[in-house]
Amino acid sequence: MRVVIADDSVLIRAGVVRVLEISGHEVVAETGDGASLLAAVATHRPDAVVVDVRMPPTFKDEGIVAAVQIRERFPATAVLVLSQFVEERYATDLLARDTTRVGYLLKDRVADIDSFIESLERVAAGGTALDPEVVAQLLVRRPADPLDRLTPRERDVLALMAEGRANGAIADVLAVSESAVGKHINNIFMKLDLQPDDLGHRRVLAVLRYLAA
Repeated sequence: MRVVIADDSVLIRAGVVRVLEISGHEVVAETGDGASLLAAVATHRPDAVVVDVRMPPTFKDEGIVAAVQIRERFPATAVLVLSQFVEERYATDLLARDTTRVGYLLKDRVADIDSFIESLERVAAGGTALDPEVVAQLLVRRPADPLDRLTPRERDVLALMAEGRANGAIADVLAVSESAVGKHINNIFMKLDLQPDDLGHRRVLAVLRYLAA
């Protein structure tokens, strides 16, 4: 796996690089700010990036803004955010398109090297790695709706949505029409009280509730 590391702390970058190299992965670039990260991804087209949330020049959200842009401009590159903070607004944007090839872990909660590497490899393979605290904060303003309101078929559809599958792929797996999948998804949104004014994030919010459960 070819990886780009983005963190303004030289010591943290060195540690992550060492861990990845020991695990047999190649670090093709190291950067300390969002602009350099985007340039490195455009140049090297890595399999994955590991990025901190807060980097120069303002140390607010440059890293995760760059991560969102990578998701939009380079969809084949997996993104793993590794940070001390949960930036709710941008975390939602990061997951808005789909939940494949994306992860958001809190540094203090990464239990060990093996779990970090496993999370990164899972994300690079097309999966998802979300810290439970990230999920909790994204859902904190919304009372949890019991998933048992969903029918077994709706649960199947939601599980496949959580794998990042589009409607057509879900239809193929379940051997139903794409229009039937669309009806199931609309029912899921309704039963989870996700209204059309949720700024286009209903799909990711439904998936987050599934993952939280």
